[in-house]
Parts: sequence; C-alpha cells; structure tokens
Amino acid sequence: MRLRNKPWAREMLDSHPQHVISSPEQYKGNWKAVFEKEQPLHIEVGTGKGRFITEMAKAHPDINYIGIELYESVIVSALDRLIAADIPNLKLLNVNGEKLTEYFAKGDVSRVYLNFSDPWPKTRHAKRRLTYKSFLKLYEEILVDNGEIHFKTDNQGLFEFSLMSFSEYGLLLKYVSLDLHNSDFEGNIMTEYEEKFSQKGSRIYRCEVQYR
Repeated sequence: MRLRNKPWAREMLDSHPQHVISSPEQYKGNWKAVFEKEQPLHIEVGTGKGRFITEMAKAHPDINYIGIELYESVIVSALDRLIAADIPNLKLLNVNGEKLTEYFAKGDVSRVYLNFSDPWPKTRHAKRRLTYKSFLKLYEEILVDNGEIHFKTDNQGLFEFSLMSFSEYGLLLKYVSLDLHNSDFEGNIMTEYEEKFSQKGSRIYRCEVQYR
C-alpha cells in the first residue's frame, strides 16, 4: 500500500490526547482508567482509516474499543471519524502492533480483530503475517482466558494459511465463512477495503477462533 505523506498528521494526533493515547504503556493492566465505563475491551490491529472500529463502537456501547494503527497518515482518518462521532467507548493508538505486550497485560483484552491484513504472499515473509504463530502467542499474552480472534480477508491464500495456523496453535474454530456476503451472517460491519473488494466481486472470507 502506497501512503500519501501528511506532514501535519503528527501534530493533529498530538492535539487530541482524549482520543489518541500518547503513552499507552502507562495504562498496561489498567485500561479501565481510560474509558468512562468499565466493560470488556476489544482491539483491532491494523485499524486503517477506522470505519470498522468506529461503527463497531457505535453499534456496541457496552464494549470498549481500541483501534491500533502504525501509520500516522492513515490513523488521522480514523481520528477524523472519531471526532465527528464523539464516541466515548473508542480510543486510538498510533503504535506498532508487534509490541502489544508493552501496552496490554494478560487479561486486558477480550477480543482481537484482524481485518484485511497485509497477506505477505511470499513464503519467506510468512512470519510477518498477523496470523503467524508468533503473533498468535502475542495475542494470547494479552487476551482473557478463552479470548477470541475475529479475522476477515479477501485473500484466499492468507485465509487458508490462517486456518492452518490457528489449527496448529490449538485454537477452537467457532465460525467460518468462505463467502461472507452471501452467507446468513448478521451484523457485519464492513471496512473500507471490504467494500472496495466486494464491489469488484471479490469473495470475503471470515472466521472466529477461540483460545482454550
């Protein structure tokens, strides 16, 4: 993905500390201090422009959400959405998803969302995929017991790899769809990529897995 440089992005993120948490490590083990209500916490790793996480937060006010995105020039779009909607149960982190254990303690998070992650199609890059075993271990270290991963992609190869990775790690497969938009699944909230790909006729794959 080619990113447009937005030199003003850093200043904008820094000017909204009520929405973008600048020092998340200080809340490790105490994320309830950040939100108005103490309730389950769901995170999206690679939140992009924020459509999914903002709509989820609006639809489920009984859950707290954090959108995590590495690129400043992308997460500012999520911040725009958050400012416009003024959603009290949503915060943003402009950090690297590979360092989750620096920001979250065991049991802080109830669910991890992975939506349209980079497929890293070359075999030698498999370790970079967000469903690789090292990432699954990372999520396990911050999730509650029996915590879940919800995963969506348009990439068949990544989906097949992920199902195998989940199985080899010992996760319980709770739900799988090989064609989400032609299934009976209710309550789906699309990401920007999902809408774009589905309009082109791409099949959307989705699954839910649980640690045990």
